[in-house]
Amino acid sequence: MGTIYKDTHILKSLVVCDDTKDSRTKKVFHALDTICHEFDLGSPIWLDANIKDFQRFSKVRFSQDNFIEVLDFDYFQLEIIEED
Repeated sequence: MGTIYKDTHILKSLVVCDDTKDSRTKKVFHALDTICHEFDLGSPIWLDANIKDFQRFSKVRFSQDNFIEVLDFDYFQLEIIEED
C-alpha cells in the first residue's frame, strides 16, 4: 500500500495486489513502480535508513530527501500488507 500524507492527512492511497510467484523484493519494486506511476511521482531514492526501516517493519517513509523533484506533501509511505 502506498500513501501520501500532508499535515497528518491522507491525500492519496493505493493498494497493489501481486499474486505472482515473483520474489518478495520483485513484488515490492513492482508495486512501488505502479504506485509512483499512478501518483505521477518520481521513484524515491532508497537511503540506508530507509532500507533498515523497511527490513525491520515492512514499512518505509520517503520524504523530500528521497526525491529529486520538490514535493507538495510531507511524505510518501510504502507498507507491505500480507494476507495469510
